[in-house]
Amino acid sequence: MSEMKMFCYQCQETAGCKGCTISGVCGKKPEVAVMQDLLVYVTKGLSAVTTALRDNGKTVRKETNHLISMNLFITITNANFDREAIICAVEKTLAAKEKLLAELDKAVVEKLPEAARWNGSRDTFDVKAAVVGILATKDEDIRSLRELITYGLKGLAAYTKHANALLQDNEEIDAFMQKALAKTLDDSMGVNDLVALTLETGKYGVDGMALLDKANTEAYGNPEITTVDIGVRKNPGILISGHDLRDLEMLLEQTAGTGVDVYTHSEMLPAHYYPAFKKYPHFAGNYGNAWWKQKEEFEKFNGPILMTTNCVVPPAESYRSRLWTTGATGVPGCKHIDGAYGEVKDFSPIIEQAKHCAAPTEIETGSITGGFAHEQVFALAEPVVNAVKSGAIRKFVVMAGCDGRMKSREYYTEFAKKLPKDVVILTAGCAKYKYNKLDLGDIGGIPRVLDAGQCNDSYSLALIALKLKEIFGLDDINDLPIAFNIAWYEQKAVIVLLALLYLGVKNIHLGPTLPAFLSPNVAKVLVDNFGIAGITTVDEDLKLLIG
Repeated sequence: MSEMKMFCYQCQETAGCKGCTISGVCGKKPEVAVMQDLLVYVTKGLSAVTTALRDNGKTVRKETNHLISMNLFITITNANFDREAIICAVEKTLAAKEKLLAELDKAVVEKLPEAARWNGSRDTFDVKAAVVGILATKDEDIRSLRELITYGLKGLAAYTKHANALLQDNEEIDAFMQKALAKTLDDSMGVNDLVALTLETGKYGVDGMALLDKANTEAYGNPEITTVDIGVRKNPGILISGHDLRDLEMLLEQTAGTGVDVYTHSEMLPAHYYPAFKKYPHFAGNYGNAWWKQKEEFEKFNGPILMTTNCVVPPAESYRSRLWTTGATGVPGCKHIDGAYGEVKDFSPIIEQAKHCAAPTEIETGSITGGFAHEQVFALAEPVVNAVKSGAIRKFVVMAGCDGRMKSREYYTEFAKKLPKDVVILTAGCAKYKYNKLDLGDIGGIPRVLDAGQCNDSYSLALIALKLKEIFGLDDINDLPIAFNIAWYEQKAVIVLLALLYLGVKNIHLGPTLPAFLSPNVAKVLVDNFGIAGITTVDEDLKLLIG
């Protein structure tokens, strides 16, 4: 342990499935990791203050709620590698906290946790960060549950941030997030208390995904079945990646008539399914595959790339000058485009750069089909139900979640290929890139891969399951012919998992490994109460899940 320079185990690819201690597998350096630890710590401190304010009948401003959710988003895996940007976020958080502390009585302040009362200048940050990281909680099970809750809240914060960008807020969700963050500082919270808080986090995960679904569909319409081109055109282009649909909308508006096409990458693919974006003739198609292939694919795109959220990989020097960040993202040496809640961002510099770039190099041809969010599937309910009743569809398997670079994830491609022809895949998130180009065919016109959209659109999969439960008159969602074989990578997958557990879904298989942050005892609680299991071999899991 003497060589430990950092400690992070929040993602699936963490070193040895134990923790990154020298440098992050994601590319995160120790000096960035410790600042992220400090940002989480001061954000929990601010949350303790806002919770105390609410308990004393005072209101918390929307700007403070947004600051807290943005801070959590900044610390998600593959979002921000810029130490200076994170230090600025710490300073901003401390300033906000000091201002709010003045609104509380001295007796209340004295009872707040140390994180709520601590203040310091940037020259003290590294010293403080060294003692407030994950391992500051000595009890392994308490630490495990605190981190599980914190990672779920990071995922929830990402989803609420996207809703906020579309001017949708839910004070109840923000208040819960802050109260839960504060409780992770409370040493009186035992294992049972934290298990209960974990499930409550899942409840608010459902609410957060519902908020974002409402924000997206009210702004852009309900996703519909759409065929998306994966080839290229002859104009120069801008490639937009991440998840933020409001950023895409602003970019499309500002590129109209400029001769610059806009392409989506990875998790931005489902934007093509929304009716509102189909009015832009220069919205060209989808370029490339899942996030982890970006180094080779961004090189070949030739034009600028805009990263709107997490899933950025530290870039090669050859295209660093073409990589732009916005929102919670940050990469040293890359230009950042600012824009607060409700503001119109100025994308003119990236558009100007695009005009002087070559058109994208073609790496694929053809098309892929998606758009099977809840309203579209409800519209197909009759043929789907008839196919189940007739036996044409034997089972659905939910293969939502994340993709990643490790060879072990080839399991999901092989699993999809070996599925019997009467089984339909329900998917959301970038996990789909493991099988969405395999041409798995259809069942009576119903595609065997039904793509609901982004990772947050796992909400659609839950709604579809609940609708089928209602149609078939079942008492228990687990009686449906649905199996869950979910790939995870980062913290948005954690909130999706907690949301499914809250909804009562059992026997979820999670891979390619179980989270490193689950202690043996906490893992046992999930196994005993919810039937959570890891994956084994494709053939064994096919027997178990499909029969």
